[in-house]
Amino acid sequence: MSSRRDPGAPPMRQALRSAKLMALPVAFAGRQAAGAGRRALGRPAHEVNRDIQTRTAEHMFEVLGELKGCAAKLGQLLAIYQLALPRDIAAPYQVALARLQDSAPVMLPATVHGVLADHLGADWRDLFREFDDRRAAAASIGQVHRGIWHDGRAVAVKVMYPGARAAVESDLVQLRRISTLASVFLPGADVKSITEALCESVRAELDYAAEADNQRAFAKACAQSTEFRVPEVLEQRGDVLVSEWLDGIPATRIIDSGNRAQRDRVGELMMRFVLTGWERHGLLYCDPHPGNLRLLPDGRLGVVDFGACAPWPHPGFTQLTVEMCDAIFNGGPAALEAAVRTHGFALPGRDFDASALDSALAACGEPVRHERFRITTAWLRKQVLRTTSLRLTNVMRELTLPPGCTPFARASLTMVGTLSQLECECDYGAELVRSVPELGAVFDAMGRDPAPGVPAS
Repeated sequence: MSSRRDPGAPPMRQALRSAKLMALPVAFAGRQAAGAGRRALGRPAHEVNRDIQTRTAEHMFEVLGELKGCAAKLGQLLAIYQLALPRDIAAPYQVALARLQDSAPVMLPATVHGVLADHLGADWRDLFREFDDRRAAAASIGQVHRGIWHDGRAVAVKVMYPGARAAVESDLVQLRRISTLASVFLPGADVKSITEALCESVRAELDYAAEADNQRAFAKACAQSTEFRVPEVLEQRGDVLVSEWLDGIPATRIIDSGNRAQRDRVGELMMRFVLTGWERHGLLYCDPHPGNLRLLPDGRLGVVDFGACAPWPHPGFTQLTVEMCDAIFNGGPAALEAAVRTHGFALPGRDFDASALDSALAACGEPVRHERFRITTAWLRKQVLRTTSLRLTNVMRELTLPPGCTPFARASLTMVGTLSQLECECDYGAELVRSVPELGAVFDAMGRDPAPGVPAS
């Protein structure tokens, strides 16, 4: 048997993976040193900095894309940070990120067949009427194939890369060491917290059994829904997960070329799926990015990939939401400071400018002040720039996030990013009230503008 490594599998040798990752900060330091020399020779600083950023982005995404696992997840997470950069500086990151998302290596058929035999048994082909060796979709730690199940149903077969667990555990160690590179994208970010959250989410997504349980819970809750469709799990053994296939228009295509009705429909239903899901099964769907969403022919929203879910709600969530929103929209600085301290968004004894926070959150809350509002990338960029500014007077840098809110913060950030890509226009206040009815009184007291809110691009 040949000992050559499948070129579609991620590099498994720990020394090789470590060398690739550790080369990133070394190369970055070298570019900075060379850039200092070019500036000393009179080359404009903005040209030198842009060149460093372009080369670093290309190198980072190239390495992360090849390594897959949590490395590729880091590249996906970095997508939101390009919003904090000026448009001309952000361009190289956008191009490199698109390359990362589109160019994941393909597992060769022999490797796929080996994984299926290891986990479904040597007679795995008896479970299928047909199995397509061509990859239908890529994931960070595996890939998806299309097939026909033995009962005639079209299925999606999710197969984990061989050795992915060992590769991910190795990456977790290295990513903690190179996490300071995130400052290239967002100087001053809480890199340690971001990295730890990433590591935990990737480790959870290695558990296909837990993912299958999550998906079954959502599928059962949505079985009679006229708005949502979650594919049924047909089989899960080890590193293989077989689900019903969903035919529909991917949200990624709608972002590129969809009409206004499609954009609004996907965005509105996605928000509803995330915000109301826990009422029926106690789980929060944490990964509402465009690659996991489909607009089905009957108008329902199809949702896939349930590796990133969290138990919900945490105790006191409704009270926290209502009191924070009431303080933001109706209370003023003093009431906002009291709510922030009560619910743990400021460390004990830590001073912060409540008036500045009141102004900042008022701007972020603009979508619910209108009965209809269109969230755009330009609008989101303004909010990201405001909250991540390195000014010493930036009040956001003085606050913290209670640990119990971390899953909802992750889901919300991903959700808002998708809404901005869709440029979705809907009644955001009504969607929030649908999930937390107690907010109705808060918004009534605030008074909402019936005129649509459409930020300038």
